[in-house]
Amino acid sequence: MPTQISDIRDAGASTALLTDQYELTMLSAALADGSAFRNCSFEVFARRLPDGRRYGVVAGTERLLDALEQFRFGEPELAIVAKFLDDTTVEWLRNYRFSGDIDGYREGDFYFPGSPILSVRGTFAECVILETLILSILNHDSAIASAAARMVSAAGGRRMIEMGSRRTHEQAAVAASRAAYLAGFDATSNLEAARRHDVPSAGTSAHAFTLLHTTEDGPDEAAAFRGQVAALGVSTTLLVDTYDTLEGVKKVVALARALGTSFKVRAVRLDSGDLDMLSRQTRRILDDAGLTDVQIVASGGLEETKIDALTSRGAPIDVFGVGTDMAVSSDAPAVDIAYKLTEYAGKGRMKLSAGKRSLPGRKQVFREFRDGVAVRDVIAREGETLPGAPLLQPFMLSGRRVAEQSCDLPQIRDYAKEQLAALPSHLKAPGSHARYDVAISDELASYERETRAGLID
Repeated sequence: MPTQISDIRDAGASTALLTDQYELTMLSAALADGSAFRNCSFEVFARRLPDGRRYGVVAGTERLLDALEQFRFGEPELAIVAKFLDDTTVEWLRNYRFSGDIDGYREGDFYFPGSPILSVRGTFAECVILETLILSILNHDSAIASAAARMVSAAGGRRMIEMGSRRTHEQAAVAASRAAYLAGFDATSNLEAARRHDVPSAGTSAHAFTLLHTTEDGPDEAAAFRGQVAALGVSTTLLVDTYDTLEGVKKVVALARALGTSFKVRAVRLDSGDLDMLSRQTRRILDDAGLTDVQIVASGGLEETKIDALTSRGAPIDVFGVGTDMAVSSDAPAVDIAYKLTEYAGKGRMKLSAGKRSLPGRKQVFREFRDGVAVRDVIAREGETLPGAPLLQPFMLSGRRVAEQSCDLPQIRDYAKEQLAALPSHLKAPGSHARYDVAISDELASYERETRAGLID
C-alpha cells in the first residue's frame, strides 16, 4: 500500500490558515464574553442539490481528517493572525488542538438535502474555527464524486478516465482525481494523484505529437503513429482526429498491415466531432481490417447526458475520457454544503431564515432497505433507535482518529460501489425528477417545534 500523503503541498505543513478571517474574530469575541468554552454541536448538511440532480455522494472525509491533524498554529501562522487578533486569542491559538468528537457518513455513501453528513462536537471555540476547512474539502470533493458517480452510471460499465487536470487548480486536480476514482472512475491522467493516492494513471499522446511530424509534402500522421507504436507498444492509444478522423483510422489500419503480428495497439481515440457517427464508422473500418481487439476511446466535451446518449444509442465506444466537465464545469456544480450550529450548552439551536432551514440538536440518520435497495432515510434525534442502518459513524473521539473507521482508497471505492448499487435506479437517470423519501422522526419534529417556539418567544 502506498504512503498516503496529505493534499498540503509540503508534507506536514499547517492547514490552520486555510480558513476565513471571520472564524477567528468570532473566536476572539467568544473568548472575551465567556461563551467560548461551552459544549456545542455543529452539523454539515446540503441545503439542496443542483438542478437535475437527485442524490449526492459524500467524498473528502479522509482528506479532511488528515488536514485536521495538521490544523496547528505555529509561529508563521500566528504572525499572520496577530495582525488582527488580541494577545489572548493568539495565545489560545498557539496551543490549539481539536479535542472533540466527529461523526459522519462514510465516504461513498449517497446523501440527500437536509441529511447531517458530518457532526462536529466540542467547545464552541474549537469547533467554530473549523468551518472553512471542513466545507472547502467536502464541497469540492462531494461535487466531483457526485458528478463522477452519475457519469459512471451513464457509461454502463465502460471504462472511465478522469482527464481534468488542465482545467482546474493544480492541487484541486489531485483531489478531483481521487474523488472521481472513489466514485467509480478507473484511472486518471494526473500523476500526482497516482503518487499521492495510488490512483491508476493513463495517457499516451496529444495532438502536439502528431503535429510534430511533417515532410516537405505536408503533415505525416502515419510517421507519428509509427513512432508512437515503436516507443510505447502495447499500451499505446493512437489519437486519430488531428486532421481527418476516418483517414487517421485508415492510417492505423495501414500500419497494422505493415507491422503484421508485431502490431499491438490498444486503442484509437476520438476527441472531436460526432462521436456517435465516428465511433460506428471507426469500428467498421477496424473490424473490416480484422482489428477487432483495438478499442475506441472517446473524449472531448463529454458529460453525463452526452455519455448517456452515446451508450443508449449503442455507440461502440469502449472507454470514455472526461476532462473539463469533470473538474470545473456545470456538470460538477457546487453542492451547497453548509456548517451550522445545532446545539449549544445542551439546548437546540436552529436558523429561522427563509430558505435556510436547519434542524436543532444532535442527530442520527437511519436508512431503510427493501430487497437490497434503499427506500427511505429517516433523520432522528441522537439516541433514537429506528428501523434501518445508522449512517453516522464515529471518526474521531476526544480528538483522536477512530482506527477501525480509517479506510484506504480501494476500500472506500469498493464501499461506494456497493452503496451506489443500492441506490434506486429511478434516481440514476440523467434529468430524473424522481424523489427519494427523506423523513424526520416524530421525536425530532417535536423537538424542532419546541426549539422554534423558544427562539421566537
